[in-house]
Amino acid sequence: MRETARGWTAVWLVVLALVQTAAFLVLWRFAVHTELGQWLDTVALTGNQIGQDRIDGPVDTILNAMSAVSLLAATAVIGFIALIRGRKALAVTATLLIAGANVSTQALKYLLARPDFGIDPERAAAGNSLPSGHTTVAASVAVALILVLPRKLRVAGAFIGAGYAAAAGVATLSAGWHRPSDAVAAYLLVGAWAAVAGLVLLVFQRERAVVEPGDAHRVAAAVLGVGGALALLVSALALSWLVDRSTIAATDLGRRPLLVGYAGSAAGIVGTIAVVAALVLATVHRLVPRWKG
Repeated sequence: MRETARGWTAVWLVVLALVQTAAFLVLWRFAVHTELGQWLDTVALTGNQIGQDRIDGPVDTILNAMSAVSLLAATAVIGFIALIRGRKALAVTATLLIAGANVSTQALKYLLARPDFGIDPERAAAGNSLPSGHTTVAASVAVALILVLPRKLRVAGAFIGAGYAAAAGVATLSAGWHRPSDAVAAYLLVGAWAAVAGLVLLVFQRERAVVEPGDAHRVAAAVLGVGGALALLVSALALSWLVDRSTIAATDLGRRPLLVGYAGSAAGIVGTIAVVAALVLATVHRLVPRWKG
């Protein structure tokens, strides 16, 4: 019975990894290699000037807090939490999740090409920026935190972590550092790595492990998941409304379409990380179960 449950969990994790990887590839193909995708990103970046002077302070604080040193410190804390719980395999796996997600982000940013369609000449020289490194840092730490926290703190950790990662993703857009697709791609990449990490945890799961249905956090996961899905729906509607104006240069659009593009893209960023966090929260009790004795 236990082996059957583990088998179905493994199948679910493989599906999650494949779906999120496929979503990453579709997003990359659309946002980077089509004129419409580049235009939508450019509209959002142009719209970030609306009210920017009011949020510059918080945005700078969020982004400046993310560095190589802070990532190493966060990784050390996450590993320590797992170790004091007596979970050596979890400590190693959470560390590899963070490292894998961030290394692959930097490699992809370097390897992926961005064609110049003349849509965003101001940033053409910068080349490809997908996925966002800052967003990957925040999201990977948030997801790893959900994995290592004790079951009584997981829900709080999931909401705080998802909120932090969402703020980081929106901040990169608000500061003009990244296109919205860069942040969404980062979340999908972290989600795929989380599924792989889950498979590793299943392999090293102890025989004394006991999966308790009461540890599933179904309500909290549903709140995150449904909230994220609604935010993605709002984003889709907003961006669909803009499509009819795609023949107009982003710099020539009025305030309303620019605001719709900016807000709609921000909703997409928030919705994606909420869904990713919900999937991790809904599965973690099977990956890091209780022990007998």
